[in-house]
Amino acid sequence: MNWLEVSLTVDGELAESVADVLARYAPNGVMTEQGVRFVNDEDEGTATGPITVRAYLEVNDQLEETRQKLEESLYFLGMIQPVPAPSYKQIADQNWMEAWKQHYKPILIARRLVIVPAWLDSPQPERIPIKINPGMAFGTGTHPTTQLCLELAEVFADSHELSTAIDVGCGSGILSIAALKLGAEKVLGVDIDVESVRNSRENAEMNGIGDELILGQGSVTEVLAGQFAFQSAPLVLANILAPIIIRLFGMGLADLVEPGGTIILSGILAEQEQNVIEAGQAHGLTFVERRQMGDWVAFSMQRGELSK
Repeated sequence: MNWLEVSLTVDGELAESVADVLARYAPNGVMTEQGVRFVNDEDEGTATGPITVRAYLEVNDQLEETRQKLEESLYFLGMIQPVPAPSYKQIADQNWMEAWKQHYKPILIARRLVIVPAWLDSPQPERIPIKINPGMAFGTGTHPTTQLCLELAEVFADSHELSTAIDVGCGSGILSIAALKLGAEKVLGVDIDVESVRNSRENAEMNGIGDELILGQGSVTEVLAGQFAFQSAPLVLANILAPIIIRLFGMGLADLVEPGGTIILSGILAEQEQNVIEAGQAHGLTFVERRQMGDWVAFSMQRGELSK
């Protein structure tokens, strides 16, 4: 089955009326798109600018009649207030789920890891596979910030005996799963989004991981308050955003790192790097090493040993 896409770009006041007209003739409903304005890195965004309203008409024997009726309805709406002419585009039908999956391929990380979409087998069985459902939550392994963080986690595991780890902002659970597969006995993953916690558990089960991954809703404050199994670890992972990392340092992020332990920080743009390093140093951390991919940077910092 093929479809004819109908779209009009209008201002906010007109969008609802146009959507109502298109919905009369589109069996699968109407969609709208609008630009988003961000005030800063932490802003959730505010819709702004014109709105594009789209609908899809089934290509069949009644298409021309349906199209004519739709244009007549838009004409009558235009008698109340001006309406732009609709644009049309032929759309070939396809299996959208399978087409979506084609965009995801296994990703090799450093020497030992490979991120594998849930429906595929690992292309290199000798590597440690991390199976992820890319349709779930942030942290699917395709973004440089996740890949950089995994690289540094592997570097840490190559030279340290992993016991426990804390994943702040666990997202899809990919970093927690990696830490366990790299040798950690227990990992605590926390996220303020309950859906991320649920997705982390589903991804963990997909990887054969059970109670060794402790998951809960919360962040630094809740961990330090003793709401989970442990309050610090020799390895802490935080793949978030630079302004949030800096704010979390003020809430005690460095205290999650055991003396002599390491924190791996990612989600940082190159121009933000120095600010994050300085925030970590202000809380007793020492810069160790960094990785960069495009505009994104990740680095590890170490907490000093307790003085005797």
